[in-house]
Amino acid sequence: MSHGPRRARRALLTTLAGAACAVAFAGVPTPASASTTWLCKPGLAKNPCTPGLGTTVISPTGETQGTLTPKKTKNPKIDCFYVYPTVSDQKTIQATKRIDPEQRSIALYQAARYSSECRIYAPMYRQITLAGLLKPDAVTAKMRSTSYADVRDAFRDYLEHDNKGRGIVFVGHSQGTFVLRQLIAKEVDTKPAVRKRMVSALLLGGNVLVKKGKAVGGDFQHIKACTSATQLGCVVAFSTFNDTPPANAVFGQAGAGRSLVPNQNTKGTEVLCTNPAALGGGSAPLTSLYPSTPFAPGTIIGALTTQVGLPTPVISTPWIEAQAFTGACSAEGGIHVLKITGVPGAPALKALPDATWGLHLVDANIALGDLIRLVHGQAARYAAH
Repeated sequence: MSHGPRRARRALLTTLAGAACAVAFAGVPTPASASTTWLCKPGLAKNPCTPGLGTTVISPTGETQGTLTPKKTKNPKIDCFYVYPTVSDQKTIQATKRIDPEQRSIALYQAARYSSECRIYAPMYRQITLAGLLKPDAVTAKMRSTSYADVRDAFRDYLEHDNKGRGIVFVGHSQGTFVLRQLIAKEVDTKPAVRKRMVSALLLGGNVLVKKGKAVGGDFQHIKACTSATQLGCVVAFSTFNDTPPANAVFGQAGAGRSLVPNQNTKGTEVLCTNPAALGGGSAPLTSLYPSTPFAPGTIIGALTTQVGLPTPVISTPWIEAQAFTGACSAEGGIHVLKITGVPGAPALKALPDATWGLHLVDANIALGDLIRLVHGQAARYAAH
């Protein structure tokens, strides 16, 4: 176990490679994908995306303040399509579609809480594993193309057999966001009939691009950034930092990872930041939500999550809620990120594996309460229309 933290740090340092590679498929033949394997789907046995919603509210310093159980929408009118980040601990360069504990944990941490608002569909895909990222020369274009094709084919499968005209919220993080950037650009943005079904896209920790000073352009030509809570068919995107990002930050600037994504055109673009608690701009308190159970013990990401610094009191509910931070989009040094500041008594969160990554590991949970409130309102408006 003494090598765990060092191995975890080396693996996470290379995660950007796997995430960035997900968008570098232009001109690469796409092989046929095997049938969809669902990590989460309505009616699925042992579904990690349908947990209990009981929640313990804690103070910024970690003391319990009471419990609550959010109301779950009966017969929701929308679905959530979730693509998970790099988590696979399989020893091969590319993961199979086998469902391992780390996929179940990441689905619980990042997607399951949306079950109060939507039916969740989450496909397994043959991503580049953490082990594979340590051997980048062994990663082929076909492997990268296969990763994307799995998600694309799963989305087409979902549209054909499950969607039935329902609204869709896309949810992704890190490698999942890079995959969804391409999927939405090709399968949604250019297809008006599908685009009308998009309620929103929550694309976290993945450098979504827009034209400089604009809310559209870059990755998508029709789909705009969310600037109002009443808006539909829009994008929320951010990467979290609690300090001024260094000049070589791997998130928040359009040029980051360019050597890894040679076909990506970043000219005239910038990375999008939208504050989910204040879509119109400015600073606002953030509502953090995260599971009370540890992330898959014995895994690389499991080891890293114990080092971030979020309070983990011993409680009986499945979820923890806290308001320990305020957040505002920052463009210091031309690097666009969600910069958070702790309220008095807030924990000091640790940038992992170093300052260039910021608080990448908490992107999906630092404002999860705000994202769920946004989706709740969007679902109501979509149903009304």
